[in-house]
Amino acid sequence: MRFSTVVSALAVSASLTSAAQHSGRSLQHVGKKDKFPKLGRREEPQVHQRRDDSFAYLTNATAKYSVNGSAIPEVDFDIGESYAGLLPISKDANETSELYFWFFPSTNTDASDEILIWLNGGPGCSSLEGLLQENGPFLWQYGTFKPVSNPYTWRNLTNVVWVEQPVGTGFSKGTPTATSETDVAAQFLGFWENFMDTFGLQNRRVFITGESYAGYYVPYIADAMLNKNDTTYHNLEATMIYDPSTSYDAIQEQIPAVQFVDYWYGLMPFNDTFRARLHNMSDSCGYTDYIKKYLTFPPPGPFPSELPGQDSDGNTLEECDVFDTIYNEVFYVNPCWDIYQVATTCPVLWDVLGFPGSFDYLPEGASIYFNRTDVQQAINAPIGNWEECSSIDVFVNNTDNSPPSGVSVLPGVIERSKRTIIGHGSLDMVLISNGTLMMIQNMTWSGAQGFNTKPSDPFYVPYHDDPSQSTLAASGVLGTTHTERGLTWVSVDLSGHMIPQYAPSASYRHLEFLLGRIDSLSSTVPFTTDDYPQSNQTLGNGTAPPTRKMGKMAML
Repeated sequence: MRFSTVVSALAVSASLTSAAQHSGRSLQHVGKKDKFPKLGRREEPQVHQRRDDSFAYLTNATAKYSVNGSAIPEVDFDIGESYAGLLPISKDANETSELYFWFFPSTNTDASDEILIWLNGGPGCSSLEGLLQENGPFLWQYGTFKPVSNPYTWRNLTNVVWVEQPVGTGFSKGTPTATSETDVAAQFLGFWENFMDTFGLQNRRVFITGESYAGYYVPYIADAMLNKNDTTYHNLEATMIYDPSTSYDAIQEQIPAVQFVDYWYGLMPFNDTFRARLHNMSDSCGYTDYIKKYLTFPPPGPFPSELPGQDSDGNTLEECDVFDTIYNEVFYVNPCWDIYQVATTCPVLWDVLGFPGSFDYLPEGASIYFNRTDVQQAINAPIGNWEECSSIDVFVNNTDNSPPSGVSVLPGVIERSKRTIIGHGSLDMVLISNGTLMMIQNMTWSGAQGFNTKPSDPFYVPYHDDPSQSTLAASGVLGTTHTERGLTWVSVDLSGHMIPQYAPSASYRHLEFLLGRIDSLSSTVPFTTDDYPQSNQTLGNGTAPPTRKMGKMAML
């Protein structure tokens, strides 16, 4: 069963605290709707001075998209050259559906023949979340006072465009007509050709990246580009997906859930009676035996088509729903628990996008940033209501008819690309790391099934100077990585669902590898944009959950 676009799979029981009852931020990021309204207020536009408009991509065709980098509300520094606005999803002069983009050119000389796409998930969640709180040139993280410059912006490495898609997402305009990922990809490629023509980017190497439900978007769009066999617009080189939706709920949520709780016992300190109940459910429903047999390296062979704990329609049996059982209990021990980063504790921090972690929360007097008229005017966006995750269905009848990418297009994308990276935060429970590894072990590409060897190589992030306390980021061995037949797996310590947000320096290193600037994620050379001296100590093995054992059901 694919992720439902209803919160039922993560429904909160009526007996929960009011804080738990109002959880639901990015459940839609992985295909689950938020049933609670999003709040915000409008502010009057401010008057700003215009900046010098002599920029590399400024032409008669792009002038109307130019953004005044020194006039972004609340941002007290110049963000530099950028372009934003709407472009149609086809070349048809009568086309009314348009996708909103924000394009940031890079001054990195190595980026002259590249262009990278970033997509958030949902379906229907805005990529402006990624721009503002993950990998954009300025950040306004939840719990912080104001926007700050991002030293780990991907723009430092290459040219990046954040796109709100599919139709119905964010500022994008039109009536959703997609019924499948094939439709989404076709509409995106129509937009993409218009974008490339507008900015004169033909013949660039293309990189596609994203997170969560973009585990559908990215591989399907990449597959569509590769099928075009056209290097003018669709010269795809590599893809990267973070904490991605690539398989069925049973694989990525239910089967590894109790194992995850055991590993993070100190963060979900359930009493012995409840823990015994979870283990009994996992054992009786076949989850425990399934992990022991199939999360092995190399895999034992093709996985069975019927998954444990599911009915004939692929729905989880009530008595086997360990995932919801955990979710409905955990708020008693931690009222501020966050399914996207399970180390989160109280208090709930405010968020300028209205969703700090699992909570739909905006304190009195605060406003949602992209819902402000002055912000919309500054970034060439249509004036009107903006939602981080759309309250309308971006698929007709609220149904994406495409199979998960891990059992459809992803293997072919890996085979036809130079590099494919799948990254996973170890603290993410909305999609669980070992579930994604099971998806890989059931996938056949380049003539073999899964990884032959258990991931154990160290993932290394270079030591570096931190320019500001507002953007501190980790260094050293921060996880585990492994590469076989063009596919790289990387598990990231202390990161939740949104790796560029929780582990920005790690994500920056991933991008260097994706772009081909370093030869592996175990490399100990400095960042390509820095020459800070590195340690010469032996790294040893990786440190993320796939190589550490703890508790009754250890994570591999």
